[in-house]
Amino acid sequence: MGWFRILTFTLTFAAFTARPTLAQPRQDTLRLNLNEAEKMFLDSNLQLLAQRYNIDAQQALVVQARLYPNPNLSITQGPLIPIYDPASQYPHSNFFYHNELSAGISQLILLAGKRNKQVKLAQANVELSRNQFFDLMRTLKYTLRTDFFHIYYQRQSAKVYDTEIKALTQIVNAFVQEEGKGYISEKEVIRIRAQLYSFQAEYSDLINQINDTESELRLILRAKPDFFIDPVVDTAAVSKLDPNQYNLATLIDSAYHNRTDLQIALTNIKINRLNYDYQKALAVPDLSLNLGFDKQGSYANNLTTLGASIDLPFFNRNQGNIRNAKALISNTEVTGHYTQATVDENVATSLQKAFAQERLYRSIDPKFAADFGRLTGEVIKNYEKRNISILDFLDFYDSYKQNAVQLNTILFNRVSAFEDINYYTGTNFFN
Repeated sequence: MGWFRILTFTLTFAAFTARPTLAQPRQDTLRLNLNEAEKMFLDSNLQLLAQRYNIDAQQALVVQARLYPNPNLSITQGPLIPIYDPASQYPHSNFFYHNELSAGISQLILLAGKRNKQVKLAQANVELSRNQFFDLMRTLKYTLRTDFFHIYYQRQSAKVYDTEIKALTQIVNAFVQEEGKGYISEKEVIRIRAQLYSFQAEYSDLINQINDTESELRLILRAKPDFFIDPVVDTAAVSKLDPNQYNLATLIDSAYHNRTDLQIALTNIKINRLNYDYQKALAVPDLSLNLGFDKQGSYANNLTTLGASIDLPFFNRNQGNIRNAKALISNTEVTGHYTQATVDENVATSLQKAFAQERLYRSIDPKFAADFGRLTGEVIKNYEKRNISILDFLDFYDSYKQNAVQLNTILFNRVSAFEDINYYTGTNFFN
């Protein structure tokens, strides 16, 4: 029975001393808590930086809209070929005296408040750009926080796989050493190997998921590709989260004030209304004032004139653009109503989800996972004494794995539900 003692030691040692090898070794480990991750995100995210430049670009257009049209200056001098004066011994002596010179300066005057309407429209676009910036921040922050918790709980599941794979690998190696001595049936070896390969395949899939999530998180944080991100989660603070802390009316009211996608919808309505006013103003022709001087090309020499010109709006009164702007107002108003309805639905659904996940979390006996760990040693002893079969032994290992993975999934789904409330209300109610 010596092989049983070897097996017992192997199983116990592997179960309690195994450490996870989650991925290929990286040069550096970036160990962060959630606050540190958010600060790093705000300081270095390239998408936010690009959107900030877009705000600057829109502010420059406000400056441009405030500018007045430039005056226009025209000068005419002629003829190009000098006049020959037979009475003079110098052909060019009377050139400037006899030559024609005319000049004019004109200024375009924008009527119907076009300039002010252009400024208001540009300012509304700045407001839209700012809302888009904060909406991008809200979305990226939500992705960061969910990825942060997802990686943490996936790694807890990966540790279970890693522990069991190492234990089963040790068992297989021990069985191989005893192969041919008649102590162990080939059927048992094959069954354990099949279980080992199944765990390894599931573990590989889980590691791929962790790597994909970690890659997304590194991009958000602008961390180096060879950095290994190690999230530090305050599990005590997470366990204290309570969906009863805020009622639905409070959450919806916060969403109305802070949901940037709703602000974007309202700003688009504002922009289209301003554009409608601007297009109607464009139907009014602009006035052009001009001052002219003509040296000797008119009925009197050195003639000074003052004039004005304006287009006659007989054919083009900007009818198509006005109709288009009016239709866009209706379009954005309907979109705004839909966005507001979506906000109500999102907040209500996320709160219901949080309550459901909270009930599931609170229904789990805190001692359940610890009991599984304690029973591991008992199962090994019973297997050694042949009180349980190899199938019962492996079923226990599989049940332990499934329980641990399912528990981590429940924990992640719970914290993810609270993150959904933060995202849909635009406020960090739960941290």
